[in-house]
Amino acid sequence: MTYKLYIGDRTFSSWSLRGWLMLEKFGIPHQVNMVGLYSGTMEDDLAYLAPAQTVPVMQTNEGHVITDSLAMAETLVETHPDIDFYPTDRAARALARSITAEMHSSFSALRKSCPMMLTFCWDGFEASENVRKDLRRIELLWSLARDRHGGKGPWLFGDYTLADVFYAPVAMRIAAYGLPVSDGAREYANAHLCDPPILHWRSEGLKTTYTPWPYPRDLPRKPWPGVTAAKA
Repeated sequence: MTYKLYIGDRTFSSWSLRGWLMLEKFGIPHQVNMVGLYSGTMEDDLAYLAPAQTVPVMQTNEGHVITDSLAMAETLVETHPDIDFYPTDRAARALARSITAEMHSSFSALRKSCPMMLTFCWDGFEASENVRKDLRRIELLWSLARDRHGGKGPWLFGDYTLADVFYAPVAMRIAAYGLPVSDGAREYANAHLCDPPILHWRSEGLKTTYTPWPYPRDLPRKPWPGVTAAKA
């Protein structure tokens, strides 16, 4: 089975990144189709995929359209019981499901103040108290997962799971905005930054330039960690 995946601009679309990672990281065949999220053609691009109106969108071989990233994850878990999308241990699995759902529904201050952006880093960004509150909650969830079930692996539950998929864009935000987090949280974020699929995703995103820049800020720019910043 090869899924059709519809995504927006890689540089900015955090939900598209999640949709792609849940297929790419678990070795599920898929065909990527780009949607004009920032060029203004998204409505037309998704017109034949009702009820889709946002990205990502996943279409099965049977033509079934799944229009939300959490629904996509549930569909994959149901359709591929041979793949460990979540930990096999029941306690770890319960926590992984819980923190994945919380990421899907929460942290509005972080999302609003720090849109995902993978081209360069902002120098001197000051996180609001509401953003810091979101970060404290995220760090608590990460610590619970890693302390209880992380073992020796770099991911929240040792092996890569859907929980890591859903928190990957948070790692990108920590890097892009220099967000204040603990050493442990930064270590986990760096595991995402160095992950080959993330590096590939970002390199593809850098092929598109934007004038004007969608999310302007009156701040200096710094290179993305480990690379030379691209001009935008």
